[in-house]
Amino acid sequence: MHGELQELGRAVKQAQYRQHRALDSALTAVGTTLAQWDALRAISRSPGSSARELAAATFQTEQAFGTLVGRLAAQGLVERRPGHGRRIEHHLTPLGEQVMAAGHQVADEVLADCFSALSDADRATLLDLLQRLTADRDTR
Repeated sequence: MHGELQELGRAVKQAQYRQHRALDSALTAVGTTLAQWDALRAISRSPGSSARELAAATFQTEQAFGTLVGRLAAQGLVERRPGHGRRIEHHLTPLGEQVMAAGHQVADEVLADCFSALSDADRATLLDLLQRLTADRDTR
């Protein structure tokens, strides 16, 4: 059983690694990286969020996210605004919206290729299984 579980864990990690490499490589064509595009998506989903909230949403530390969002602001993709108290809110600029939308098109193509070996039914099953795993962990 140990070997089977370890093999499963490695297969999930390998699929994720291949997907991330393919996305990161393809996103350079639209002038961004996977980490930057992920941050843009998180800000788009929750405009006005704090760095702490966005770091958690992108699986980063606050320090790493702060460095990343500083680069995005310098590129004119993100705007940081004062919020309540010491809170700094994050919003996409129109250019940030454009880069994010271009990234969505690239990601759709890359992900279609990454999952092309699976039928529609297999993809639906895989999504269901992964959602069950993560939902189980989130409720503990």
